Amino acid sequence: MRTIAFVVLLLVPIAVFADPDAPLEKTLAPYFVVEGAAEGVDPLPLKSTHVDVAVTGVVAEVMITQTYANEGATPIHARYVFPASTRAAVHAMRMIVGEQVITAKIKERAQAEKEFKAAKEAGKSASLLTQERPNVFTMNVSNVLPGDTIRVELSYTELLVPTDGVYSFVFPTVVGPRYSHTLLADATPVDQFIVTPYLHENQPSPMAFTLQATIAAGLPIQRAGSPSHRIRFLPGSEMALEFDSHFEKNPANRDFILEYALAQDKVASGVMLYEHGDEKYFLLMAEPPKRTVQDMVTPREYIFVLDVSGSMYGFPLDTAKTLMRRLFADLRPYERFNVVLFSGRAATLSETSMPATDENLQAAMRIIDNQRGGGGTELCAALQTAFALPKTDGVARSMIVVTDGYIAEESEAFDFIRDHLNATNVFSFGIGSAVNRHLIEGVARAGMGEPFVITKPEEANASAERFREYIASPVLTGLTLQGDGVELYDMEPKTIPDVFASRPVVVTGKYRGNGKGALSLRGYTAGGSYDQHFAITKDMPSPKNRALRQLWARSRLTTLADFGRGNDDQDTRAQIVNIGLGYSLLTKYTSFIAVHERVRTNAAGTDVTQPLPMPEGVSDHAVGVTNGSEPELVILLLVVAIAFVLGRRRARGVA
Repeated sequence: MRTIAFVVLLLVPIAVFADPDAPLEKTLAPYFVVEGAAEGVDPLPLKSTHVDVAVTGVVAEVMITQTYANEGATPIHARYVFPASTRAAVHAMRMIVGEQVITAKIKERAQAEKEFKAAKEAGKSASLLTQERPNVFTMNVSNVLPGDTIRVELSYTELLVPTDGVYSFVFPTVVGPRYSHTLLADATPVDQFIVTPYLHENQPSPMAFTLQATIAAGLPIQRAGSPSHRIRFLPGSEMALEFDSHFEKNPANRDFILEYALAQDKVASGVMLYEHGDEKYFLLMAEPPKRTVQDMVTPREYIFVLDVSGSMYGFPLDTAKTLMRRLFADLRPYERFNVVLFSGRAATLSETSMPATDENLQAAMRIIDNQRGGGGTELCAALQTAFALPKTDGVARSMIVVTDGYIAEESEAFDFIRDHLNATNVFSFGIGSAVNRHLIEGVARAGMGEPFVITKPEEANASAERFREYIASPVLTGLTLQGDGVELYDMEPKTIPDVFASRPVVVTGKYRGNGKGALSLRGYTAGGSYDQHFAITKDMPSPKNRALRQLWARSRLTTLADFGRGNDDQDTRAQIVNIGLGYSLLTKYTSFIAVHERVRTNAAGTDVTQPLPMPEGVSDHAVGVTNGSEPELVILLLVVAIAFVLGRRRARGVA
């Protein structure tokens, strides 16, 4: 254990404080809103968000209505950064100005931004929807005049895939503050969303938030509820519910989560077909067999990468400590482990992994318990440190990343993991009420592992138990899908990953043939081979399945862009643009724009960015961190590690 203090000294340099006023040192960063900064200007133009959700089978159709109003004395140009589901296929937008409805057009992003700027300067009301990340959008609305009310409606489709028999619909309500070390002068347009004003912790959002949903699952619903918000169910033939912001004081500061299970915990598995012109689409959802419990015989090593940055201060870090304590409890003495703590810098507990003895685990937990949270969030540096740790041949290594995901360099992290796997599975635990699910899911996807999201401390134990079950033995491996009597092509994913969770295998794609035949899914379980057939007939294609076209396109975008290389080549960019324009989908390179063609004002407007509430449980420490300042991680690690080593030496009578 003497190596603990030694490695900390090696890996953690002395903290360096940067001058925040120096132009070359100024980085992208969120900031706190200054109330009353501009007289006569309405600083809160977004008055309400209403969400309508209609679940049919395994597909959710969602319409978001944002209402902007100007209660000030001068025209304004409103900007609002808001989150979205990582699976959302945004396919339509409308703007309503008075009695006039303008249907938005999908265009290449650069062209849409050019047209929006021209409309803004000409005194026209216009709306522009852009994608900054797969789960972060920006809405710009120009020339909202005093007394105006402008509504913008956007529609998206999402596939709901159950885990452990439970279907979950998640509607994120707030983008958490992102950490970035990118200089402001070097920032690309898709990173500008980071510079966003925030309200202080526990300060309620001024925006009203309401949601209504209906569930027509096709099978009886056994139970339904929300672990995040208070909801009420409405009488009717279908499962209907609503949420109103009057139910709670601050509803728009955390993900809205709706969960339901079908009778007898059944999963709506099977094949759906849809025909559009000359193209035929299919969606296969196959329930895997029950897990075969086996004792682990392969020696294992666990590398825990724990975020102790400023955004983790308080509730998130306390929850992470509960999780770590539970994960440690599952380790066996013949297994090995190590811990990498990171904020703006990374530090390991030992230069090599240690046996998971009670003594070593307790020592590691004491150091973790003394972390308080502070500084930036340099995940890539932590990953570099973790992957550089010496690896023992014949030992299966699993890496567990625990973070809220509040970083801007997601694609860099995905690329690094993918390039350095070397037989390492990477699992991710997202901690918090409004985690960056794009980061959490992407880390697991790149690392061929599983993502977990823990929104409350009481969920930590159950999540740790699921992790232990998943890693013990995959449910299915070596999966392939073939067509019998039909030709399958353009399948997503192209290679079906191993199934760790009790989650259906989902494959979408296109097929050729007369629609009569079968789809055969083959693979291996712990008990032997797996072979499942799904018959398809000519009468199965249905107009009701029109969402399959958008869902296929969204899956292809996931492969091309969401978790792909950070810098797309020209061929990849062209494919993304073609899909966006051809399928009328929002992408990183295609945007929706709606322009009210009448000139409404000659007065110059004021740019206003809607302030965001701090996510529930996230403290003010997440905003305004001085660049390079990480004293808390350095001091606590040194003090605790040295004290532990000295304590052991004294106990043994060493001078």
